[in-house]
Amino acid sequence: MQVTSEVKKEIIKKFGGSEKNTGDTRCQIAMYTERINHLTEHMKLNKKDFSTQLSLMRMVGQRRRLLDYLRKHELEGYRSLIKELNIRK
Repeated sequence: MQVTSEVKKEIIKKFGGSEKNTGDTRCQIAMYTERINHLTEHMKLNKKDFSTQLSLMRMVGQRRRLLDYLRKHELEGYRSLIKELNIRK
């Protein structure tokens, strides 16, 4: 099951500031984190699903690049986001 639109709207409102601000870096990182958590649970049940595994690794890499960008431009926002989303450094 994919991430539902209600969950997406809630994440966008919480991290983007408004319902329309989907391009904010914090919002994008939170969306990637939600999708990564969902795919991680899927991979625990389906160990041989290699296409999903590849997609998961791409998402983790993209989230890492966004986190690096946020750390470079807004250090306090980076620290608070990591703490709130329980992401390892």
